[in-house]
Amino acid sequence: MYAVVKTGGKQYRVAKDDVIVVEKLAADAGSALELDEVLILDDGKETVVGTPLVDGARVAATVLDQTRGDKIIVFKKKRRKDYKRKKGHRQDLTVLRITDILAKGQKGSSAKAAAPKAEAAEATPVAETAAKKAPAKKAAKKAPAKK
Repeated sequence: MYAVVKTGGKQYRVAKDDVIVVEKLAADAGSALELDEVLILDDGKETVVGTPLVDGARVAATVLDQTRGDKIIVFKKKRRKDYKRKKGHRQDLTVLRITDILAKGQKGSSAKAAAPKAEAAEATPVAETAAKKAPAKKAAKKAPAKK
């Protein structure tokens, strides 16, 4: 039995007891969560393809670790223009172990993967308050035209 799940803008083919590395999810190491964006579900006999998601299907997972990926160097250059920029970053990652693939109507753990969605909802009001606190730019006064 396998499933194709979507998380962090990417798709992963998972089976029971697989270990996958995904974009950072808001969960502590050792906690359980469910990925509810299941695109394809295959139980060996039949394959169910969602439109776009399979109704009621979930994938239960346990968070093994919160880690960071390798450093990525971003180097920009325009030849003969004396333009060079070097930047780099390390991506935050979450390591998951798939514990169960649940079809519609099957019982599983009560944990949900709604934490990333709630985190995105919290980020919006903060951005709005920061925009409100920013001082408005004053229009420059024009000098009277000479005649």
